[in-house]
Amino acid sequence: MPPELSRRKFIVAGVGALAASASIPAAARPLPSQSESARLAKSPFRISVITDEISQDFGHACEIASQQFGMGWVEIRELWNKNSAKLDATEIAEASRLLKKYNLKVTDIASPLFKVDWPGAPKSKFSPEHDQFGVSFTYSQQGEVLDRCIELAKQFSTDRIRCFDFWRLEDQAPYRHAMNDALQNAAEKTGKAGLILVLENEFACNTATGAEAAKVLAAVPSRHLMLNWDPGNAAMRGEKPYPDAYNLLPKDRIGHCHCKDIVKTEKGYEWAAMGTGTIDWVGQFTALKRDGYRHAVSLETHWHGTGTPEASSIQSWAGMKAELEKSGAL
Repeated sequence: MPPELSRRKFIVAGVGALAASASIPAAARPLPSQSESARLAKSPFRISVITDEISQDFGHACEIASQQFGMGWVEIRELWNKNSAKLDATEIAEASRLLKKYNLKVTDIASPLFKVDWPGAPKSKFSPEHDQFGVSFTYSQQGEVLDRCIELAKQFSTDRIRCFDFWRLEDQAPYRHAMNDALQNAAEKTGKAGLILVLENEFACNTATGAEAAKVLAAVPSRHLMLNWDPGNAAMRGEKPYPDAYNLLPKDRIGHCHCKDIVKTEKGYEWAAMGTGTIDWVGQFTALKRDGYRHAVSLETHWHGTGTPEASSIQSWAGMKAELEKSGAL
């Protein structure tokens, strides 16, 4: 059977329902002018979006990122309702074809590495009962996950792999040294492959805030470990991400940045569209530009206020783009 026909059947079976529910018909979507795409390309940042924040249909998400947003970069986490770490050879080949079709490069592999409970510690209250982002691995499988992600990074021609700092413990102190060793060893293994491990500050993990990230980076000296700075996740922990938390971070070890916004309501903290929340993203983008940051700023919408991931990402991208413009990064 011709590869194209086989792939079409795969997509229809896997994500046809999602594609059919796209909120904006293709014919109605405005295409960016070549000058707009060129304008984004001239930014000091690699302006990107996590594709599954738009759609699980990877081809559709790439089309939106490239043809509507005008981006030249995407971040890979889930494709066709499947975590990137579980993609097979046929799916990788199809994803590569779509990236080439839409002239997109990959910022990093947004892997689930170390998003597990620390062995021997009390089970974290954040440890999920079900799969997250299409995957569930045990601690003993983390070596395999890293090997797989190194392979994926090479196949998708990216130099970065995202990781976490294990599900959050009430008291991480007794295990902190061992967790640091695990991060150090993983970073050195990643470095031997010519790649970089970027540790995300995740509000449900042991490194959640800028302050915690600064401590871990100081304790894990590998030059192959950098920070995936996520101001939204820091804000979820009640920290003021910019300027307070950002000022604590070693600027030369920020290797990736996720962009989402947040508001505080009577119910607590909730996600918001970029430009409508409380995070000073104009100040953050300005500071990153000033401090020589030249890696990805990747839209991770999370907010679904318009009812669908695609429509919400379109609105959030509009807010992010306006903030990039105000900061002088566009």
